[in-house]
Amino acid sequence: MGKENGTCSDEPHGNFSTFFGQTDVPEWEAVLTIGTLSFVILLTIIGNILVILSVFTYKPLRIVQNFFIVSLAVADLTVAILVLPLNVIYSVLGRWIFGIHLCKMWLTSDVLCCTASILNLCAIALDRFWAITDPINYAQKRTVKRVLLMIAGVWILSLVISSPPLIGWNDWPEPDVFLQIQVCKLTERQGYVIYSSLGSFFIPLFIMTIVYVEIFIATKRRLRERAQASKINLSKNQCAVNHRDNQQDRESVSSETNHNEQPEANGKAKNKKSKKKKEKDSDTNTLKPILTHEDSLTDNAENSSLSQRRNSNPCTSDKKAILNSTTTVTLSNSNSKPSPKVVLCEPKKPGFVYQFIEEKQRISLSKERRAARTLGIIMGVFVVCWLPFFLMYVIIPFCPICCPSRRLINFITWLGYINSVLNPIIYTIFNMDFRRAFRKLLGLAPN
Repeated sequence: MGKENGTCSDEPHGNFSTFFGQTDVPEWEAVLTIGTLSFVILLTIIGNILVILSVFTYKPLRIVQNFFIVSLAVADLTVAILVLPLNVIYSVLGRWIFGIHLCKMWLTSDVLCCTASILNLCAIALDRFWAITDPINYAQKRTVKRVLLMIAGVWILSLVISSPPLIGWNDWPEPDVFLQIQVCKLTERQGYVIYSSLGSFFIPLFIMTIVYVEIFIATKRRLRERAQASKINLSKNQCAVNHRDNQQDRESVSSETNHNEQPEANGKAKNKKSKKKKEKDSDTNTLKPILTHEDSLTDNAENSSLSQRRNSNPCTSDKKAILNSTTTVTLSNSNSKPSPKVVLCEPKKPGFVYQFIEEKQRISLSKERRAARTLGIIMGVFVVCWLPFFLMYVIIPFCPICCPSRRLINFITWLGYINSVLNPIIYTIFNMDFRRAFRKLLGLAPN
Protein backbone atom coordinates (compact mmCIF):
# COMPACT_ATOMS: atom_id res chain seq x y z
CA MET A 1 0.00 0.00 0.00
CA GLY A 2 1.80 3.11 -1.24
CA LYS A 3 2.67 5.64 1.44
CA GLU A 4 4.86 8.68 1.75
CA ASN A 5 5.43 10.49 5.01
CA GLY A 6 4.27 14.00 4.28
CA THR A 7 5.35 15.38 7.67
CA CYS A 8 9.04 14.77 6.95
CA SER A 9 9.27 17.65 4.50
CA ASP A 10 12.87 18.46 5.31
CA GLU A 11 14.12 15.86 2.83
CA PRO A 12 14.55 17.74 -0.46
CA HIS A 13 13.13 16.30 -3.65
CA GLY A 14 15.63 15.60 -6.40
CA ASN A 15 15.37 17.55 -9.63
CA PHE A 16 17.18 15.58 -12.27
CA SER A 17 16.75 16.12 -15.99
CA THR A 18 16.48 12.66 -17.53
CA PHE A 19 15.07 10.89 -20.54
CA PHE A 20 11.83 10.63 -18.54
CA GLY A 21 11.71 14.34 -17.74
CA GLN A 22 12.25 15.89 -14.32
CA THR A 23 12.69 13.00 -11.89
CA ASP A 24 13.42 12.54 -8.21
CA VAL A 25 16.34 10.19 -8.92
CA PRO A 26 19.28 10.18 -11.35
CA GLU A 27 18.73 8.78 -14.80
CA TRP A 28 20.59 5.51 -14.13
CA GLU A 29 18.51 4.94 -11.02
CA ALA A 30 15.33 5.81 -12.88
CA VAL A 31 16.17 3.28 -15.62
CA LEU A 32 17.06 0.61 -13.07
CA THR A 33 13.90 1.29 -11.04
CA ILE A 34 11.58 1.26 -14.03
CA GLY A 35 13.18 -1.86 -15.50
CA THR A 36 13.14 -3.85 -12.25
CA LEU A 37 9.65 -2.85 -11.18
CA SER A 38 8.25 -3.36 -14.68
CA PHE A 39 9.66 -6.89 -14.64
CA VAL A 40 7.97 -7.48 -11.26
CA ILE A 41 4.67 -6.20 -12.65
CA LEU A 42 4.93 -8.36 -15.77
CA LEU A 43 5.80 -11.45 -13.72
CA THR A 44 2.87 -10.79 -11.39
CA ILE A 45 0.43 -10.44 -14.28
CA ILE A 46 1.65 -13.54 -16.15
CA GLY A 47 1.83 -15.72 -13.03
CA ASN A 48 -1.64 -14.91 -11.79
CA ILE A 49 -3.24 -15.14 -15.24
CA LEU A 50 -1.71 -18.61 -15.59
CA VAL A 51 -3.20 -19.60 -12.25
CA ILE A 52 -6.68 -18.43 -13.24
CA LEU A 53 -6.55 -20.08 -16.67
CA SER A 54 -5.18 -23.30 -15.18
CA VAL A 55 -8.12 -23.72 -12.85
CA PHE A 56 -10.70 -23.09 -15.59
CA THR A 57 -9.03 -25.00 -18.43
CA TYR A 58 -7.34 -27.98 -16.74
CA LYS A 59 -9.90 -30.52 -15.58
CA PRO A 60 -8.02 -31.92 -12.53
CA LEU A 61 -7.89 -28.38 -11.09
CA ARG A 62 -11.60 -27.65 -11.47
CA ILE A 63 -12.38 -28.42 -7.83
CA VAL A 64 -14.24 -26.19 -5.43
CA GLN A 65 -11.35 -25.47 -3.06
CA ASN A 66 -9.32 -24.00 -5.92
CA PHE A 67 -11.82 -21.15 -6.10
CA PHE A 68 -9.88 -19.65 -3.20
CA ILE A 69 -6.72 -19.79 -5.31
CA VAL A 70 -8.57 -18.05 -8.15
CA SER A 71 -9.79 -15.31 -5.80
CA LEU A 72 -6.25 -14.82 -4.51
CA ALA A 73 -4.93 -14.63 -8.07
CA VAL A 74 -7.61 -12.05 -8.99
CA ALA A 75 -6.63 -9.91 -5.99
CA ASP A 76 -2.94 -10.09 -6.89
CA LEU A 77 -3.72 -9.40 -10.53
CA THR A 78 -5.66 -6.24 -9.65
CA VAL A 79 -2.71 -5.12 -7.53
CA ALA A 80 -0.44 -5.52 -10.56
CA ILE A 81 -2.81 -3.71 -12.93
CA LEU A 82 -4.41 -0.95 -10.84
CA VAL A 83 -1.75 -0.15 -8.25
CA LEU A 84 1.79 -0.99 -9.29
CA PRO A 85 2.18 0.97 -12.58
CA LEU A 86 1.14 4.25 -10.97
CA ASN A 87 3.44 3.53 -8.05
CA VAL A 88 6.38 3.11 -10.42
CA ILE A 89 5.71 6.55 -11.95
CA TYR A 90 5.21 8.12 -8.53
CA SER A 91 8.44 6.58 -7.19
CA VAL A 92 10.54 7.82 -10.11
CA LEU A 93 9.06 11.33 -10.42
CA GLY A 94 8.75 11.90 -6.67
CA ARG A 95 5.45 13.73 -7.13
CA TRP A 96 1.86 12.88 -8.05
CA ILE A 97 0.87 14.32 -11.42
CA PHE A 98 -2.57 12.72 -11.91
CA GLY A 99 -4.78 14.92 -9.72
CA ILE A 100 -6.40 14.44 -6.34
CA HIS A 101 -9.39 12.38 -7.49
CA LEU A 102 -7.26 9.72 -9.18
CA CYS A 103 -5.05 9.83 -6.09
CA LYS A 104 -8.00 8.93 -3.88
CA MET A 105 -9.11 6.13 -6.17
CA TRP A 106 -5.56 4.80 -6.39
CA LEU A 107 -5.11 4.73 -2.63
CA THR A 108 -8.50 3.08 -2.14
CA SER A 109 -7.70 0.45 -4.78
CA ASP A 110 -4.34 -0.09 -3.10
CA VAL A 111 -5.87 -0.81 0.30
CA LEU A 112 -8.74 -2.85 -1.21
CA CYS A 113 -6.62 -5.14 -3.39
CA CYS A 114 -3.80 -5.71 -0.92
CA THR A 115 -6.29 -6.39 1.88
CA ALA A 116 -8.19 -8.82 -0.35
CA SER A 117 -4.94 -10.61 -1.15
CA ILE A 118 -4.08 -11.00 2.54
CA LEU A 119 -7.60 -12.04 3.52
CA ASN A 120 -7.66 -14.62 0.72
CA LEU A 121 -4.48 -16.10 2.21
CA CYS A 122 -6.32 -16.27 5.52
CA ALA A 123 -9.34 -17.96 3.88
CA ILE A 124 -7.06 -20.55 2.25
CA ALA A 125 -5.48 -21.27 5.63
CA LEU A 126 -8.89 -21.76 7.25
CA ASP A 127 -10.05 -24.00 4.41
CA ARG A 128 -6.99 -26.22 4.81
CA PHE A 129 -7.41 -26.26 8.58
CA TRP A 130 -11.04 -27.45 8.40
CA ALA A 131 -10.20 -29.98 5.69
CA ILE A 132 -7.49 -31.53 7.88
CA THR A 133 -9.14 -31.38 11.31
CA ASP A 134 -12.68 -32.37 10.23
CA PRO A 135 -12.28 -34.00 6.80
CA ILE A 136 -15.53 -35.98 6.67
CA ASN A 137 -17.93 -33.27 7.78
CA TYR A 138 -16.13 -30.46 5.98
CA ALA A 139 -16.10 -32.42 2.73
CA GLN A 140 -19.91 -32.24 2.85
CA LYS A 141 -19.95 -28.58 3.90
CA ARG A 142 -17.44 -27.45 1.28
CA THR A 143 -20.00 -26.73 -1.39
CA VAL A 144 -19.73 -24.24 -4.22
CA LYS A 145 -22.22 -21.98 -2.47
CA ARG A 146 -20.27 -22.01 0.80
CA VAL A 147 -16.95 -21.29 -0.90
CA LEU A 148 -18.41 -18.47 -2.99
CA LEU A 149 -19.95 -16.95 0.15
CA MET A 150 -16.57 -17.05 1.89
CA ILE A 151 -14.91 -15.40 -1.11
CA ALA A 152 -17.63 -12.74 -1.23
CA GLY A 153 -17.08 -12.15 2.48
CA VAL A 154 -13.37 -11.60 1.84
CA TRP A 155 -14.02 -8.91 -0.77
CA ILE A 156 -16.82 -7.24 1.20
CA LEU A 157 -14.62 -7.06 4.30
CA SER A 158 -11.80 -5.63 2.17
CA LEU A 159 -14.16 -2.95 0.89
CA VAL A 160 -15.29 -2.14 4.45
CA ILE A 161 -11.66 -1.69 5.48
CA SER A 162 -10.63 0.42 2.48
CA SER A 163 -13.64 2.71 1.98
CA PRO A 164 -13.81 4.87 5.18
CA PRO A 165 -11.29 7.47 3.86
CA LEU A 166 -13.61 8.06 0.89
CA ILE A 167 -16.42 9.11 3.24
CA GLY A 168 -14.38 11.45 5.40
CA TRP A 169 -12.07 9.43 7.68
CA ASN A 170 -8.91 10.99 6.24
CA ASP A 171 -6.50 13.87 6.45
CA TRP A 172 -6.14 14.48 2.73
CA PRO A 173 -5.44 18.09 1.69
CA GLU A 174 -7.86 20.31 -0.18
CA PRO A 175 -7.57 20.30 -3.98
CA ASP A 176 -5.78 23.65 -4.18
CA VAL A 177 -3.24 22.60 -1.53
CA PHE A 178 -2.81 19.25 -3.24
CA LEU A 179 -1.79 20.96 -6.48
CA GLN A 180 1.05 22.66 -4.63
CA ILE A 181 2.47 19.70 -2.67
CA GLN A 182 1.59 16.93 -5.18
CA VAL A 183 1.84 14.27 -2.46
CA CYS A 184 -0.51 11.28 -2.67
CA LYS A 185 -0.37 9.36 0.59
CA LEU A 186 -2.55 7.25 2.81
CA THR A 187 -4.30 9.03 5.61
CA GLU A 188 -2.40 9.23 8.87
CA ARG A 189 -5.48 9.49 11.08
CA GLN A 190 -4.44 7.39 14.03
CA GLY A 191 -7.85 5.80 14.47
CA TYR A 192 -8.03 4.69 10.86
CA VAL A 193 -4.43 3.46 10.92
CA ILE A 194 -5.22 1.14 13.83
CA TYR A 195 -8.54 0.07 12.29
CA SER A 196 -7.11 -0.71 8.86
CA SER A 197 -3.89 -2.33 10.06
CA LEU A 198 -5.79 -4.67 12.39
CA GLY A 199 -8.27 -5.69 9.69
CA SER A 200 -5.79 -5.86 6.83
CA PHE A 201 -2.87 -7.56 8.54
CA PHE A 202 -2.55 -8.16 12.26
CA ILE A 203 -5.80 -10.09 12.81
CA PRO A 204 -5.29 -12.21 9.65
CA LEU A 205 -1.68 -12.79 10.73
CA PHE A 206 -2.85 -14.02 14.15
CA ILE A 207 -5.44 -16.33 12.58
CA MET A 208 -2.99 -17.71 10.04
CA THR A 209 -0.35 -18.32 12.69
CA ILE A 210 -2.73 -20.29 14.92
CA VAL A 211 -4.17 -22.20 11.97
CA TYR A 212 -0.83 -23.15 10.44
CA VAL A 213 0.58 -24.20 13.81
CA GLU A 214 -2.41 -26.53 14.19
CA ILE A 215 -1.94 -27.80 10.62
CA PHE A 216 1.75 -28.35 11.25
CA ILE A 217 1.02 -30.31 14.44
CA ALA A 218 -1.59 -32.41 12.64
CA THR A 219 0.84 -33.06 9.79
CA LYS A 220 3.59 -34.17 12.16
CA ARG A 221 1.15 -36.45 13.95
CA ARG A 222 0.13 -37.98 10.65
CA LEU A 223 3.77 -38.51 9.76
CA ARG A 224 4.30 -40.42 13.00
CA GLU A 225 1.19 -42.52 12.40
CA ARG A 226 2.24 -43.37 8.86
CA ALA A 227 5.76 -44.22 10.03
CA GLN A 228 4.27 -46.56 12.64
CA ALA A 229 2.04 -48.11 9.99
CA SER A 230 5.10 -48.69 7.83
CA LYS A 231 6.83 -50.53 10.69
CA ILE A 232 3.74 -52.67 11.24
CA ASN A 233 3.66 -53.55 7.54
CA LEU A 234 7.28 -54.68 7.74
CA SER A 235 6.36 -56.90 10.68
CA LYS A 236 3.41 -58.27 8.73
CA ASN A 237 5.71 -58.96 5.79
CA GLN A 238 8.00 -60.97 8.06
CA CYS A 239 4.89 -62.74 9.36
CA ALA A 240 4.02 -63.88 5.85
CA VAL A 241 7.56 -65.05 5.13
CA ASN A 242 7.66 -67.09 8.34
CA HIS A 243 4.22 -68.54 7.68
CA ARG A 244 5.25 -69.61 4.18
CA ASP A 245 8.53 -71.10 5.42
CA ASN A 246 6.76 -73.00 8.20
CA GLN A 247 4.20 -74.33 5.76
CA GLN A 248 6.96 -75.48 3.40
CA ASP A 249 8.75 -77.21 6.29
CA ARG A 250 5.56 -78.99 7.33
CA GLU A 251 4.96 -80.14 3.77
CA SER A 252 8.54 -81.45 3.55
CA VAL A 253 8.24 -83.35 6.83
CA SER A 254 4.87 -84.73 5.77
CA SER A 255 6.35 -85.93 2.50
CA GLU A 256 9.22 -87.73 4.22
CA THR A 257 6.86 -89.31 6.75
CA ASN A 258 4.55 -90.59 4.05
CA HIS A 259 7.50 -92.05 2.20
CA ASN A 260 8.77 -94.02 5.22
CA GLU A 261 5.44 -95.19 6.76
CA GLN A 262 4.13 -98.78 6.61
CA PRO A 263 1.72 -99.63 3.78
CA GLU A 264 -1.22 -100.06 6.14
CA ALA A 265 -0.82 -96.41 7.24
CA ASN A 266 -0.69 -95.04 3.72
CA GLY A 267 -4.43 -94.58 3.53
CA LYS A 268 -4.58 -92.39 6.60
CA ALA A 269 -1.53 -90.40 5.46
CA LYS A 270 -3.07 -89.82 2.06
CA ASN A 271 -6.29 -88.63 3.68
CA LYS A 272 -4.34 -86.20 5.84
CA LYS A 273 -2.34 -84.99 2.87
CA SER A 274 -5.48 -84.61 0.79
CA LYS A 275 -7.15 -82.66 3.59
CA LYS A 276 -4.10 -80.43 3.96
CA LYS A 277 -3.98 -79.86 0.21
CA LYS A 278 -7.64 -78.81 0.18
CA GLU A 279 -7.00 -76.36 3.01
CA LYS A 280 -3.99 -75.02 1.14
CA ASP A 281 -5.90 -74.69 -2.13
CA SER A 282 -8.71 -72.84 -0.42
CA ASP A 283 -6.23 -70.28 0.84
CA THR A 284 -4.01 -69.84 -2.22
CA ASN A 285 -6.22 -67.73 -4.47
CA THR A 286 -4.15 -65.03 -6.08
CA LEU A 287 -3.66 -61.97 -3.80
CA LYS A 288 -6.16 -63.24 -1.22
CA PRO A 289 -5.25 -62.78 2.46
CA ILE A 290 -4.48 -65.51 4.96
CA LEU A 291 -7.25 -65.79 7.52
CA THR A 292 -5.94 -66.29 11.04
CA HIS A 293 -8.74 -67.02 13.49
CA GLU A 294 -8.52 -65.33 16.85
CA ASP A 295 -11.30 -66.26 19.21
CA SER A 296 -10.60 -65.27 22.79
CA LEU A 297 -13.62 -67.25 24.00
CA THR A 298 -12.43 -70.64 22.67
CA ASP A 299 -8.99 -71.56 23.87
CA ASN A 300 -8.99 -75.34 23.86
CA ALA A 301 -6.64 -78.16 22.99
CA GLU A 302 -7.63 -78.16 19.35
CA ASN A 303 -5.96 -74.84 18.66
CA SER A 304 -3.10 -75.13 21.15
CA SER A 305 -0.60 -75.72 18.37
CA LEU A 306 -1.98 -72.65 16.61
CA SER A 307 -1.46 -70.65 19.80
CA GLN A 308 2.15 -71.81 20.02
CA ARG A 309 2.81 -70.81 16.46
CA ARG A 310 1.10 -67.46 17.08
CA ASN A 311 3.25 -66.77 20.13
CA SER A 312 6.42 -67.45 18.19
CA ASN A 313 5.29 -65.41 15.18
CA PRO A 314 6.42 -61.78 14.86
CA CYS A 315 3.16 -60.99 13.14
CA THR A 316 1.33 -61.24 16.47
CA SER A 317 4.07 -60.09 18.81
CA ASP A 318 2.15 -56.88 19.22
CA LYS A 319 -1.42 -58.06 19.00
CA LYS A 320 -2.94 -54.68 19.67
CA ALA A 321 -0.91 -52.97 16.98
CA ILE A 322 -1.80 -55.61 14.44
CA LEU A 323 -5.48 -55.50 15.28
CA ASN A 324 -5.46 -51.72 14.97
CA SER A 325 -3.65 -51.79 11.66
CA THR A 326 -5.48 -54.58 9.88
CA THR A 327 -9.00 -55.17 8.73
CA THR A 328 -11.18 -57.44 10.84
CA VAL A 329 -14.29 -59.24 9.71
CA THR A 330 -16.78 -61.48 11.57
CA LEU A 331 -17.63 -65.03 10.62
CA SER A 332 -20.90 -66.56 11.79
CA ASN A 333 -21.92 -70.20 12.01
CA SER A 334 -25.13 -72.12 12.20
CA ASN A 335 -24.77 -72.77 15.96
CA SER A 336 -24.99 -69.02 16.75
CA LYS A 337 -21.75 -69.22 18.74
CA PRO A 338 -19.69 -66.07 19.32
CA SER A 339 -18.17 -65.25 15.99
CA PRO A 340 -14.37 -65.27 15.87
CA LYS A 341 -12.44 -62.23 14.72
CA VAL A 342 -10.51 -62.77 11.53
CA VAL A 343 -7.35 -60.78 11.03
CA LEU A 344 -6.21 -60.19 7.50
CA CYS A 345 -2.61 -60.92 8.30
CA GLU A 346 -0.84 -61.07 5.01
CA PRO A 347 -1.42 -61.71 1.31
CA LYS A 348 -0.35 -65.16 0.22
CA LYS A 349 1.96 -63.59 -2.36
CA PRO A 350 3.36 -60.62 -0.46
CA GLY A 351 6.14 -59.57 -2.81
CA PHE A 352 4.29 -57.40 -5.29
CA VAL A 353 1.59 -56.28 -2.85
CA TYR A 354 4.04 -55.14 -0.21
CA GLN A 355 6.25 -53.47 -2.76
CA PHE A 356 3.18 -51.54 -3.91
CA ILE A 357 2.13 -50.67 -0.32
CA GLU A 358 5.60 -49.54 0.69
CA GLU A 359 5.89 -47.38 -2.43
CA LYS A 360 2.52 -45.75 -1.75
CA GLN A 361 3.48 -45.08 1.86
CA ARG A 362 6.85 -43.67 0.82
CA ILE A 363 5.13 -41.28 -1.60
CA SER A 364 2.58 -40.34 1.06
CA LEU A 365 5.28 -39.62 3.65
CA SER A 366 7.16 -37.54 1.09
CA LYS A 367 4.01 -35.51 0.35
CA GLU A 368 3.39 -34.94 4.05
CA ARG A 369 6.95 -33.70 4.55
CA ARG A 370 6.66 -31.38 1.57
CA ALA A 371 3.35 -30.05 2.92
CA ALA A 372 4.91 -29.33 6.29
CA ARG A 373 7.84 -27.60 4.60
CA THR A 374 5.46 -25.59 2.41
CA LEU A 375 3.63 -24.28 5.48
CA GLY A 376 6.85 -22.79 6.75
CA ILE A 377 7.53 -21.18 3.39
CA ILE A 378 4.01 -19.71 3.22
CA MET A 379 4.18 -18.10 6.65
CA GLY A 380 7.79 -17.04 6.25
CA VAL A 381 7.24 -15.27 2.93
CA PHE A 382 4.02 -13.63 4.11
CA VAL A 383 5.63 -12.23 7.27
CA VAL A 384 8.83 -11.10 5.54
CA CYS A 385 6.89 -9.30 2.80
CA TRP A 386 4.20 -7.52 4.83
CA LEU A 387 5.38 -7.13 8.43
CA PRO A 388 7.93 -4.35 7.69
CA PHE A 389 5.33 -2.30 5.85
CA PHE A 390 2.64 -2.56 8.50
CA LEU A 391 5.10 -1.79 11.27
CA MET A 392 6.10 1.34 9.38
CA TYR A 393 2.45 2.13 8.65
CA VAL A 394 1.51 1.95 12.33
CA ILE A 395 4.61 3.55 13.84
CA ILE A 396 4.93 6.72 11.73
CA PRO A 397 1.59 8.37 12.73
CA PHE A 398 2.44 7.86 16.41
CA CYS A 399 6.10 8.88 16.13
CA PRO A 400 6.55 12.46 14.87
CA ILE A 401 10.36 12.16 14.90
CA CYS A 402 10.35 8.98 12.79
CA CYS A 403 11.19 10.14 9.29
CA PRO A 404 12.36 7.30 7.03
CA SER A 405 13.78 8.26 3.67
CA ARG A 406 11.67 8.01 0.54
CA ARG A 407 13.93 5.24 -0.78
CA LEU A 408 13.38 3.19 2.38
CA ILE A 409 9.63 3.80 2.20
CA ASN A 410 9.55 2.71 -1.46
CA PHE A 411 11.63 -0.39 -0.72
CA ILE A 412 9.41 -1.48 2.19
CA THR A 413 6.27 -0.77 0.18
CA TRP A 414 7.45 -2.82 -2.80
CA LEU A 415 8.51 -5.62 -0.50
CA GLY A 416 4.83 -5.99 0.36
CA TYR A 417 3.85 -5.85 -3.30
CA ILE A 418 6.29 -8.67 -4.09
CA ASN A 419 4.04 -10.98 -2.09
CA SER A 420 1.61 -10.77 -5.03
CA VAL A 421 4.40 -12.11 -7.27
CA LEU A 422 5.29 -14.95 -4.92
CA ASN A 423 1.74 -16.10 -4.13
CA PRO A 424 1.15 -17.91 -7.45
CA ILE A 425 4.59 -19.50 -7.11
CA ILE A 426 4.15 -20.68 -3.53
CA TYR A 427 0.61 -21.93 -3.90
CA THR A 428 1.07 -23.66 -7.24
CA ILE A 429 4.67 -24.68 -7.83
CA PHE A 430 4.37 -27.39 -5.19
CA ASN A 431 1.28 -28.77 -6.93
CA MET A 432 1.95 -31.18 -9.78
CA ASP A 433 -1.40 -30.47 -11.46
CA PHE A 434 -0.64 -26.75 -11.60
CA ARG A 435 2.79 -27.44 -13.04
CA ARG A 436 1.26 -29.63 -15.72
CA ALA A 437 -1.37 -26.99 -16.47
CA PHE A 438 1.30 -24.29 -16.75
CA ARG A 439 3.33 -26.39 -19.17
CA LYS A 440 0.22 -27.05 -21.22
CA LEU A 441 -0.75 -23.37 -21.35
CA LEU A 442 2.80 -22.36 -22.29
CA GLY A 443 3.04 -25.01 -24.97
CA LEU A 444 5.74 -26.93 -23.12
CA ALA A 445 3.70 -30.09 -22.55
CA PRO A 446 4.82 -33.15 -24.55
CA ASN A 447 2.62 -34.12 -27.44
